[in-house]
Amino acid sequence: MKFRQDRINDSVARTVGEILRSVKDPRVSSGFVTVNHAEVTRDLKFAKIFYGVLAGDRAEVEQGLRSAVGYIRRELAARLDLRLTPELTFVYDGSAENGARIARILKEIEVSHGGPAENSGEDGKNV
Repeated sequence: MKFRQDRINDSVARTVGEILRSVKDPRVSSGFVTVNHAEVTRDLKFAKIFYGVLAGDRAEVEQGLRSAVGYIRRELAARLDLRLTPELTFVYDGSAENGARIARILKEIEVSHGGPAENSGEDGKNV
């Protein structure tokens, strides 16, 4: 049963990500929204969609998603063959932004130190 639930979660996350690319609301389309994960209840009544925003204002994107939730749910029903179409709740997940920030910091450190650190022994020779 766990395997089926994981498949449903993955299908919903992937499909909502595809649907978000077709949303015409500029608050959503200009925000480059990524769907990180979805959690659908076992009875298929509710789904939490965890998303990130890589560009744009997070508050504006959130308003746009709330405005477009009916369209997204209707498209989800048309694309997935589920007994019920869950009510969608969008939950902000900043993990993608944190990863991008960490990558940028590591790149800055690498540039400021002249490239990757070299391992050297006590005699000055590279090991």
